[in-house]
Amino acid sequence: MKRLLPGILLFILSSVQVFAQKNDFEKEFYIGVGGGALMSTVDFVPAILQKSSLGIHGGISAKYISEKNLGLLLELNYAQRGWTEDFPPENGFAYNKTLHYLEVPFMTHIYFGNNVRFIINAGPQLGFLLGSSENMNEALSADVAARREENPDGQIGMQYVLEPRSFDYGLVGGVGMELKTGAGNVELEGRYYFGLGDIFENRKTQENFFFNRSAHRIIEAKLSYFFKVK
Repeated sequence: MKRLLPGILLFILSSVQVFAQKNDFEKEFYIGVGGGALMSTVDFVPAILQKSSLGIHGGISAKYISEKNLGLLLELNYAQRGWTEDFPPENGFAYNKTLHYLEVPFMTHIYFGNNVRFIINAGPQLGFLLGSSENMNEALSADVAARREENPDGQIGMQYVLEPRSFDYGLVGGVGMELKTGAGNVELEGRYYFGLGDIFENRKTQENFFFNRSAHRIIEAKLSYFFKVK
């Protein structure tokens, strides 16, 4: 028993120390604003030749650090998504469509470091369509009209006439750096959004469909400023 007593005391002291360290952690809550640029395409099946479409995004954020190295990040953002078609130069065609979304990402926030932090954000994201706009030049408009007149029953240029769905969902993840200062925290982050939903109705939602898949693929750069509430 005398031999066991030092070991028991050491275990108790170690447990108390670990418990004290957990209780000593101060939870952090931040409110922030941020924005940046994005490059978007749409994964169409059947495929449509595209080049990246440039847009902007930005909004407000709430970040809660619940324990060391781990927290939650909730955002409410506006984003310009869409696609720009890539035609042979000799055709003289041009087309791009912009889809305006309200985005709500729910992300787990992981960080390493103290005043300079390496950050990882990942989680699901919901999107609500606010509206859309498009630009089609006269050469493409005349070509599509001529082909439709020649083949009235053909499904020609369906991406130009189908109505986009009002709801989108997918997964978003990013990595970056955060700098803590006396005036607030500054974050620079790169993100990728993988759309799981489709822009247009597909075979799962209706019998008379054209695209098997029409999902967003987006690369984002974001600069954010956070101030600590408590």
